[in-house]
Parts: sequence; C-alpha cells; structure tokens
Amino acid sequence: MKTPLGTEPSSVGSTSRSDFGHLARLVRHEGLLDRRYRYYTAKISLILLAFALGCTAFVMLGDSWWQLALAGFFAVMSAQIAFLGHDAGHNQIFRTGRANDRIGYAFAGIVGISYGWWMGKHTQHHAGPNHEGNDPDIDIPLLAFTRGQTGNKSGFVRWTTKHQAALFFPLLLLEGLSLHWASIVAVWHGRMKNRRLEAALLLMHGGIYLSAVFVVLSPAVAIAFIAIHQGLWGVYMGCSFAPGHKGMPTYTDKDKLDFLRKQVLTSRNVRGGPWVDFTLGGLNYQIEHHLFPSMPRVNLRRAQPLVHRFCVDHGIDYAQCGLLTTYRHVLQHLHEVSAPLREPNFSRSR
Repeated sequence: MKTPLGTEPSSVGSTSRSDFGHLARLVRHEGLLDRRYRYYTAKISLILLAFALGCTAFVMLGDSWWQLALAGFFAVMSAQIAFLGHDAGHNQIFRTGRANDRIGYAFAGIVGISYGWWMGKHTQHHAGPNHEGNDPDIDIPLLAFTRGQTGNKSGFVRWTTKHQAALFFPLLLLEGLSLHWASIVAVWHGRMKNRRLEAALLLMHGGIYLSAVFVVLSPAVAIAFIAIHQGLWGVYMGCSFAPGHKGMPTYTDKDKLDFLRKQVLTSRNVRGGPWVDFTLGGLNYQIEHHLFPSMPRVNLRRAQPLVHRFCVDHGIDYAQCGLLTTYRHVLQHLHEVSAPLREPNFSRSR
C-alpha cells in the first residue's frame, strides 16, 4: 500500500487537529508544499553527472592505490543518491506516488538497497518517531537508546551497549554493509511488493559493482576500495540520520501525544547554511520534514522560521543546535543510557 510517509493520523484530538491544521494552512498559503520540478531536475542531473564522471575516472585511473581517494568520492555520491531516494519515498519529487516510486527504485538500485524494505521501515519510523517498541530506528541490537532496552542485553551485545558512546562512530563503519544485508534478507523472505524487481536490482548492483572493482583493480586494491567506500558511506549515512532524533525524548504507549507534538518534541534541527543543507540532504530540518514529509527538500529552509515561530507561540519546545553540538548530545545520551551496565552490581534481572 502506497501512502505518503509520515502523514498525519486521523485519530488525534480536536485541539491537536486545530493546531496542526492552522500550521498546515500557513504552510500551504506560502506554497511550500508545491512541487519544485526545476530544482529536482537540476539536482538529479548534477548528481548523476558527478557520479558518471567518477565512474569514468575510475576506469581511466586503472589499478592504482589512488583509487582509494575515489572510494571516498563514491561514498559521498552513494549518500547523495540515497538522499534522492529518500525524497522520492516521501513523494517530494513528483505529484504521483507511482512516478516517485519509479525513480525511487532506480536510486535504490544504484546504491544497492531495497526500496520496498526501506519504505516499510521508514514509514514505521515516521508514524512513531522515538516510540520505544515501534520505531525501528531505535531498535538496534548493538545499542540501547532507552534505559528499558539495556536490561535485554547479554554477551557481546551487552559489551557493545556498555561502551556504546565510544563505539558509536566506529560501528557506523558497518552501517553500509548492514543496509545491503538487511535488503538482501528482506528480498529473500519477500517482505515487500515487486519482489522480483527488487531482486533483479540488487543482483544487478552487486554484479556490476563487484565486476568493475575486481576487473579494474588488483585484489588488494579492490578489497581496500570496497572497505573504504562501504565504510565511509555507512559513516556518512549514520552521521546524517542520527542528529535528527538520537538524544531526544522517547515515549511509550502510556504517553499520549498528538501528531504535532509527537513529531516536534522527538526531533532536532541542525543549524547551518547551504553547505549543511547539501551535506545532510535536508535532514537538518528534521522537525519541518516530520511535520510535512512531502514538502520538497528545497522548501524546508523557508518553512523553518514559520514552524519555529508557530511552536514558540504555542509553547512547544523546538530543539535546534549546531552540527558538532548535536553529535555531543547524541554521545552524551548514549553514555547516560548505558550507565547501569557499567555499575558493578548490575544484573539483567534488575
């Protein structure tokens, strides 16, 4: 079933509907939900051109250790293409879901992940951001984002959780491989529609990628290239998505939050200029994105002051800080959550 990711639920109270409805009318009046075809035409063309030039340079450079620099370039390109897939999944590019899906499958195929698997996972995240038990983005076996999650850890997983603040960035080196593996498992078990298409895209990506690397490069250089490309891509993706919610309040079924407050109170914006917008793919406007998931990325900067002023007027906490500060908040939160595991008398039955 194709629905816009993170759409407002209908089962919210009349007061919350009135608050969000008022904000939505302000946003629509400013034209911030209108499609931006020229922007996306230029954005997609430039990114694909840069990717094509990188592929050309890869072939022309041949078997050289200088290829490891290109591996870093392709890590950036993989993330930028994944951001475009994210935009397509949210119906930001075209008006119809079918058109967005088509280009979303293409972008996912280029980076080697399952679009259908990601859509299901990300839709669940938008429906309940930072909701313990419902948000897959805070249900990561090697980490704990709430005190309640620490009691279920044992063995090696308990050790990684105990030291999760120190291990957070090193573990992101595995995020790229994790995305590939989760996609393969999901397709293998048929956890999405268009399974055959997804399988074909994953096989095509793997075949072209591995063939190109091992044909052009010697085995040692090829392995180093893959390690750097996949590792840096994972770090880039993790560093782009983590600031938006990690370290922000979490809640359970006992907490009753309307749509507006649920999205705002669990999200954090990252301050910065156009370079931050480009680097984080618009995810630095996490609050605006969660309130209006189908808003084109380029409009989020214009929506930010409007949403901020609305939240201030309605007494709703609106979190935003600089990029380095947000990583400090994330690490502090991870360190505090795992504190019980470092207590000498801690036991899992506690």
